[in-house]
Amino acid sequence: MSTDPLVVFTPSGKRGHFPVGTPVLTAARQLGVDLDSVCGGRGICSKCQITPSYGEFPKHGVTVADDALSEWNAVEQRYDDKRGLKPGRRLGCQATVQGDIVIDVPPESQVHKQVVRKAASARAIQMDPATRLFFVEVDEPDMHEPTGDLERLERALRDQWEIESITADVTLLSKLQPVLRKGKFQVTVALNKAHDDSIARVIDIWPGLHEAGLYGLAIDLGSTTVAAHLTDLETGEVKASSGIMNPQIRFGEDLMSRVSYSMMNPGGDKEMTAAVRDAINTLAEEIAKEAEIDAALIVEVVFVCNPVMHHLLLGIDPVELGQAPFALATSESLSLEARDLDLTAINRRARTYILPCIAGHVGADCAAVALSEEPGKSEDLALIVDVGTNAEILLGDKERVLACSSPTGPAFEGAQISSGQRAAPGAIEAIRIDPETKEPRFRVIGCELWSDEDGFDEATATTGITGICGSGIIEAVAELRIAGLMDDSGLIGSEAQTGTGRCVPEGRTNSYLVHDSSAEGGPRITVTQGDIRAIQLAKSALYAGARLLMDQRGVDKVDRVVLAGAFGAHISSLHAMVLGMIPDVPLDKVMSAGNAAGTGARIALCNIAARKEIERVVREITKVETAIEPKFQDHFVAANAIPHKTDPFPELAKITNLPNPSFNTQGDSGGDDGGRRRRRRRG
Repeated sequence: MSTDPLVVFTPSGKRGHFPVGTPVLTAARQLGVDLDSVCGGRGICSKCQITPSYGEFPKHGVTVADDALSEWNAVEQRYDDKRGLKPGRRLGCQATVQGDIVIDVPPESQVHKQVVRKAASARAIQMDPATRLFFVEVDEPDMHEPTGDLERLERALRDQWEIESITADVTLLSKLQPVLRKGKFQVTVALNKAHDDSIARVIDIWPGLHEAGLYGLAIDLGSTTVAAHLTDLETGEVKASSGIMNPQIRFGEDLMSRVSYSMMNPGGDKEMTAAVRDAINTLAEEIAKEAEIDAALIVEVVFVCNPVMHHLLLGIDPVELGQAPFALATSESLSLEARDLDLTAINRRARTYILPCIAGHVGADCAAVALSEEPGKSEDLALIVDVGTNAEILLGDKERVLACSSPTGPAFEGAQISSGQRAAPGAIEAIRIDPETKEPRFRVIGCELWSDEDGFDEATATTGITGICGSGIIEAVAELRIAGLMDDSGLIGSEAQTGTGRCVPEGRTNSYLVHDSSAEGGPRITVTQGDIRAIQLAKSALYAGARLLMDQRGVDKVDRVVLAGAFGAHISSLHAMVLGMIPDVPLDKVMSAGNAAGTGARIALCNIAARKEIERVVREITKVETAIEPKFQDHFVAANAIPHKTDPFPELAKITNLPNPSFNTQGDSGGDDGGRRRRRRRG
């Protein structure tokens, strides 16, 4: 039996015997304990902080004496004087084992830190990024050993960090020698090592110990918006999040119109590629400025996007995605130089990773949702809907996962709506209509008060009431149905039919007046028959896609619904159900996952094993192409009714009794001509 002291690490529970005088960091490494160190044990970086515990530990069968570790030394004192150590903390590279000891490794000292992704699921992201920092001491040049500086840097990394081989481009070589000499041959290097590559790339190099951090961008490149999360690659903390409108909107609001633009205009694809790359550079500059960091410290970018955006980002003409069989140029994940994508606002040697696409109309954004929400690990049958201009839909459990994309259009985001606008201060985001008085009350972004509460006018004086955003229009249409102002076909009744002057004639149809500040020079905000038609088309496409997947699984109901997307986080589950956006389930089984695609991008940014995992998962997902499924049109037509023409909604009926008016009794009482003709033909 060993007489060497026993060292027990918590929370891992790993233990082993080590000779007296062994540094705690050395013991941790030999046991495979997750204890961080950038400087390799030189007492410079302070990443290896540990908390020793003293006293009786029956659980571990050990008694820890007060002198179980070496005494506090000058290196620890210097660090404590300069930056401060929490009471009871020691540096693992300085404290040596003198007797049996129990040592706790705090979360911030773990290499593979766990970062809570979101409170809803309390799932953690294990930190293991592709790009990391390493401090090394490089041998100085020697006339008797004529090797280059890069070769000696490689040897130092091999000897001190067991990194076998590196590569560096010419821009790095041009700064290597001055940096080495400025740091007196002590330098910090940022190395990127992809999960599918044995060679590490030198991304950057700094003299001495680099302590200004290392960052990555997780970007959800959507049809309408581009959202980015600036993430600390050491801690996983999101330092800033920001978004901008996708400038490609000027070429077409939906994906197929952009494909058409490319088809009809020679060089159109290059225009759209240049526009979105410029936007990403602008976004990177702005987010770095917001976080008060040097943009050159952004060394990695992970992209998730739908197939058309995927091709336009890469500079590939998306024409093949506009016609069957919807062939992708590549569906595999891609690891590229950032400069290959003209990303010049970040580190010039930064790397990019683009998640794999699932199919011609089901992109890397859907793969990111699958990575984030893990339907393939679900015990119950989950329907996950990433609501946007192009809805990505996943249905699955442990048995099987299916995926499709459905062309919902931009109405859910406030586009193509008469008073629609993006979600910004002043936009109506929630609305309620009193079933008795037919009067509305609403809430706008930037103000917690409802419009009928005291102080609302003063609170909104700066922003004004400017329009209605996506969540607002969904609630407005659903509330019209709940209040009996709109029938199940989507027709708004007249003043005579509804008994309220808020239903106003507009051409041959009627609109509902939400707010009128035209007398003060403000907008007149209404929900028009055209708005309702746009929402009907969007929600019908969404529901039809979900029904197709349910058909494939041979089910008529699902166990739970997850609304993903930044927009999905703001949808009222009751109003989504009334509208018939989603299948009927108990309301407590409808939940929000927030921006799941963005979260998936951040997981892939922070953990290289997750990249390998999603590449495997994508190959196992069953792809359903809505464009060629004959039943899609049947489901789409039936879903035009609100909530639905034929599918029952028993769970919805338990919580609300929808009125059943009919406003199409007169030839010109409502609806467009095409709508009336279709209804007459059905008889």
